Amino acid sequence: MGQQEKVATSLAGAVSDGISASLTGVDAELARRYPGDPGTRQPVHTVYVPGDTFTAGTIRSWGDQALTALDEHAPDAASLAAVLGIPAELAVAVHDRVRAKLEREPVEDLRIDFEDGYGPRSDAEEDEAAARAARLVSDAYGNGTAAPYMGIRMKCMEAAVRDRGIRTTDVFLTGLMRAGGLPDGLVLTLPKVTYPEQVTAFVQLLEAFEEAHGLPSGRLGFEIQIETSQSILAADGTAAVARMIDAAQGRATGLHYGTFDYSACVGVSAAYQASDHPAADHAKAVMQVAAAGTGVRVSDGSTNVLPVGPTPQVHEAWRLHYGLTRRALARAYYQGWDMHPGHLPTRYAAVYTFYREGLEQAAARLAAYVAKAGGDVMDEPATAKALSGYLLRGIDCGALDTAEVARLTGLTRVDLEAFASPRRGGLTVTAP
Repeated sequence: MGQQEKVATSLAGAVSDGISASLTGVDAELARRYPGDPGTRQPVHTVYVPGDTFTAGTIRSWGDQALTALDEHAPDAASLAAVLGIPAELAVAVHDRVRAKLEREPVEDLRIDFEDGYGPRSDAEEDEAAARAARLVSDAYGNGTAAPYMGIRMKCMEAAVRDRGIRTTDVFLTGLMRAGGLPDGLVLTLPKVTYPEQVTAFVQLLEAFEEAHGLPSGRLGFEIQIETSQSILAADGTAAVARMIDAAQGRATGLHYGTFDYSACVGVSAAYQASDHPAADHAKAVMQVAAAGTGVRVSDGSTNVLPVGPTPQVHEAWRLHYGLTRRALARAYYQGWDMHPGHLPTRYAAVYTFYREGLEQAAARLAAYVAKAGGDVMDEPATAKALSGYLLRGIDCGALDTAEVARLTGLTRVDLEAFASPRRGGLTVTAP
């Protein structure tokens, strides 16, 4: 041991105390506005089904149709890999896991649509459909056939349809309460938000419902759908979407990009409306920055090219959807929309390939970080957080198994969660 260094300071403790006191307000604002990721599962997609066509068998029907498409157009691992360009060493694992997913849990997030996919109806007809949706969702959670997340997309807060949207929300939520209460996986989607004041109005609606039923304040959250240019850039030049998150008062759970409404809003012609258009990239980049650290997640949009018809046509649509999904994942948009059962095979093929091809490298980097073993990359705590989040998302969707991740990292799921989400508190590394 060398000679112990003498420690000297020049400032009185009151200096530090004064600085801390001056930053008390900032500390509180940081905690309120930027609490970090909630540490819960994020679905890889959202499926929209019109309110008049949703039935108790919808989820199973989507899975069965997806399996039929897979069997008809890519019946084995080699054929699926050839169509999509999946590396040969991953082909069997991806194909087998896709089939298993379609059999076990074909839909991760389902939205019963009362907006564009449903259209204008008589009040009596929409009342009936909303009440039926509530009963079917409640039954599904009760009998184990529900998707992990389910809910409705109501009409927006614009004047022409505002009253109808409020009533549909009320009918649906009231039906759930009468059927036994709000399920944990309940999700509401507010579309075509243009001004933060519309978000404030929806918060008022949810507060009134909570008060009417004696629910805890904040029990009801919702997603904000970004479908207009004004929701990205306000008239005063500010990022309106950031103000919308603030207006939600902690209730916002997601920002969903609306590919076709937004594209049309900024003048993109129909042939070029797609989630990889530069206008889409700009909007999603602003959404991503506005949401960073807030706990609000960003979702990509959809493709309207359906995988139907003869096999060559299906393969072409599959390659498009697979490529767009992989592109979104690389840009940290871990969720998107699927509009047809035929999109499910390529959704899961893209997601599973993304996580399985990076498994060993991510696990090795995280294990080296924990062991402080170095390696050819010097990672920091923020990177360890990202690596853990990557592995957890892979586990949640079925791309990875908890046991194989534990074998490669030496970490349990609890350990991964502690690295990935500051909300879970300090990390205690334990043996798997």
